[in-house]
Amino acid sequence: MRILWTVFWTFLLSQMLVYVVSSMTGSTYDFMQGVFLTAVFSIIIIFLGEAGVPNEPHESHH
Repeated sequence: MRILWTVFWTFLLSQMLVYVVSSMTGSTYDFMQGVFLTAVFSIIIIFLGEAGVPNEPHESHH
């Protein structure tokens, strides 16, 4: 379920990013560019979430 929500929000935010940037530059909106960004960002976010953050508590050395 975590991955589904990650892809859903990444899709919405990527489409918003593509729309805003294309509006600011005066070019046309490209839906497929947002889909490509969704795939790339989702893979990066899922990878960082699974492998990048350790779950073990850290010992305090103070």
